[in-house]
Amino acid sequence: MNMLCPPPEQAVMDSIPEKKQRLILLDELRGFAVCCMVFYHGFYSLASIFGLSIGRDLLYFFMPAEPWFAGLFILISGICCNFSHSNAVRGAKLLLVGLAVTLVTCLILPQERIIFGILHFLSLSMLLCALLQPLCRRIPVVWGLVLNVLLYFCFWKIGDGLLFFGVSLPRSWYEGCGDWLCPLGIHSSTFFSSDYFPLLPWVFVFFFGVFLGRLAKEGKFPRFFAASHIPFFAFTGRHALLIYILHQPVILGISYGVQALLSLGRG
Repeated sequence: MNMLCPPPEQAVMDSIPEKKQRLILLDELRGFAVCCMVFYHGFYSLASIFGLSIGRDLLYFFMPAEPWFAGLFILISGICCNFSHSNAVRGAKLLLVGLAVTLVTCLILPQERIIFGILHFLSLSMLLCALLQPLCRRIPVVWGLVLNVLLYFCFWKIGDGLLFFGVSLPRSWYEGCGDWLCPLGIHSSTFFSSDYFPLLPWVFVFFFGVFLGRLAKEGKFPRFFAASHIPFFAFTGRHALLIYILHQPVILGISYGVQALLSLGRG
């Protein structure tokens, strides 16, 4: 073998623009997070809608991991904002999709309604990113990362009416606001959304990704991020929105179909 020629796979990688190479692993991680959410929502449907014990057991088993893969999905979405032509346009389109999901779930499946889910959260986060990007660019990356970590833990317990160091928020904000503040994590004890990701504290995970993405755009991610490892996850990550929109109707359709077949078998 000619030692001056790179291996075939290296030649392929070198032919791809470096910034695109750096996004391959991000697609795979996003695809992994989407797959985790699909399985989690499948277990949730089996438990809450059909009352199956196996769905309940699996749901409780994986429940502690849910914030982690959801956080990974949010983090990567923030990173990718650095490569968007218009976060304002993306956010506006996604907001329309999120509002459509709210309308459909409230009309067709009110017991599983989604008032402010991951799509609503991501759309508003993208719009905020578009608004605040000029300011963010003036903040050094390290300071931006540290600031978002501190703000995340400051608002971590806002759902319980607490801020950092145990500072309590007025209970009237929670029980007397009519749940209009639910996008901020402030809501009454009767509020329900089967998928719920408030801006506080999750928006700081998103903006942590925005600052981290500046390193990716500058080509400062390690070479490990350049190689494709699991093509299935990469494909899933590139089509994350479509999969997320379609997965719940598919899960419900399959579940209702299996339930109908089992009923016929018993009959």
